[in-house]
Amino acid sequence: MSTRVQGRPRLAGGRVLSDGHVLYWWAELLAILVFYVAYSAVRNIHGGAQAPPHAFDHARQIMSLERHLGIYHEQTIQQWALHFRPLILFGNYFYGSFHFIVTAFAGIFLYRRYADDYPRFRNTLAITTAVALIGFTLYPLAPPRMFPGFVDTLLKDPAFWSFSSGGMQNVSNQYAAMPSVHIAWATWCALALGPRLKNRTAATLAWCYPLVTLVVIVITANHYILDAVAGVVLLGIGWVAANRLTRAGRASSARGGSESPAHRVA
Repeated sequence: MSTRVQGRPRLAGGRVLSDGHVLYWWAELLAILVFYVAYSAVRNIHGGAQAPPHAFDHARQIMSLERHLGIYHEQTIQQWALHFRPLILFGNYFYGSFHFIVTAFAGIFLYRRYADDYPRFRNTLAITTAVALIGFTLYPLAPPRMFPGFVDTLLKDPAFWSFSSGGMQNVSNQYAAMPSVHIAWATWCALALGPRLKNRTAATLAWCYPLVTLVVIVITANHYILDAVAGVVLLGIGWVAANRLTRAGRASSARGGSESPAHRVA
């Protein structure tokens, strides 16, 4: 959230936007931490080794639909990738780390360099991530690695963590595959960084990041292709909702509207 000020912010660590709203980095960090702890708690309600009802039935539905659409290639792609162990090792480390590192970098980059854009992107990510919980709850989905013919690459070549470890089995919801938050966050990062990075190589890497993430979630057998499609659709919902709700940083809207500061959403 933010407030509106005239002149300098009242508290330390404030950044004044073009329309007078002020953001505080410490308030943003605290809000993000609280949000993610709450999100993880809700997401992992169905965590543990025992599958929630219909998780494997839903997986078979996804496989059947992908076959009908002609896009069921996850097993073929992983079998090809397994011939290149460095690629699998890269995928394991990428899956468990870049998801957070790149997203955090994109958020900090926006806050520091494009502060007016930051509230809308922050709200987009928050709405997208929150709405994903509906999918996890209503449509629990067993990932490909739980089926014959697929390999759990983290079990074979552990990285920072593994789904087979006792701690992860007890607290992580391994059936929260639909939609793919990895793809939603990666696409968000591309939209945040791609148009704004001055270095052409860096911008190209940013635009390629969702594609690399798609390859990784498939070769590690953590998601189906339709999970990725759902992740992009979910991000679109979050983007539209955030555009309608966010006012902070949008100077043109502030000048043209007559609503009071109390009704403005940061």
